[in-house]
Amino acid sequence: MPKPMWLKTKIGGGGEFAAVRSSLHGSGLHTVCEEALCPNLGDCWNRGTATFMVLGKVCTRHCLFCAVQSGACGQALESMEPCKIAEAVKKFGLRYVVLTSVDRDDLPDFGAGHFAQCVREIKNSAEAKVEVLIPDFNGNADCLRAIVEAKPDVIGHNIEVVERLQGIARDAKASYRQSLGVLKKIKEICSGVLTKSGIMLGLGETREEVLRVMKDLRVAGCDFLTIGQYLQPSKRNLPVQRYVPPAEFEELRQAALEMGFKGVEAGPLVRSSYRAERALGF
Repeated sequence: MPKPMWLKTKIGGGGEFAAVRSSLHGSGLHTVCEEALCPNLGDCWNRGTATFMVLGKVCTRHCLFCAVQSGACGQALESMEPCKIAEAVKKFGLRYVVLTSVDRDDLPDFGAGHFAQCVREIKNSAEAKVEVLIPDFNGNADCLRAIVEAKPDVIGHNIEVVERLQGIARDAKASYRQSLGVLKKIKEICSGVLTKSGIMLGLGETREEVLRVMKDLRVAGCDFLTIGQYLQPSKRNLPVQRYVPPAEFEELRQAALEMGFKGVEAGPLVRSSYRAERALGF
């Protein structure tokens, strides 16, 4: 299906792009910008920002919407990764950092302890707000508590798609109810922490189903929401069923705000971490 004009964007170019790429590759750090083939990579890197991906670059789950490499067992954890990320944050002079990760079902704590250590290292060494986009950790309350106690400024976990499409798009270990439960448990651990979730459109969902997701997220106490267009990253992934026009995204954004979300980013190129700093007024 040919992409409409509103989805065409340039990746790469001048500005800070080359410097950020060189620095990241030289340090051995991974970014979801590259691993997930994000269409906003050029824009973000030219502005000198990036979203770091921790716990390696091999995911133990296989979701059919995702471009990240998958395997039964992920890589060994890099013990110096938290320090390296903190150093990169200082080097770039970042004021707002987003950390995300692959799923690590092969680890005893699913990688929660390492993830939390990355947050603490940044908080201890840099003047930066930290947002995390976490996996579900199989719904484990102790893992979620470890993340909360590291004191990130925003904790995100994506619902990804409407309930009817969960079994098609996501790995069998994930589920709609488990993702809602993760967001709810985070609020139970600390009611004051800000939470965030995201949903993709273009996989055959109806407007009513999208509105139902919004309502369920609000019941779970979710504060921020992102709504973006699904783009098929490779022939191995699910095909796009429809390209949603910008006006429709704006209608959904208004509907979400009316439901009580503190902030909503909605648009064809919106991704979970794209300009995430705007949610907190940066």
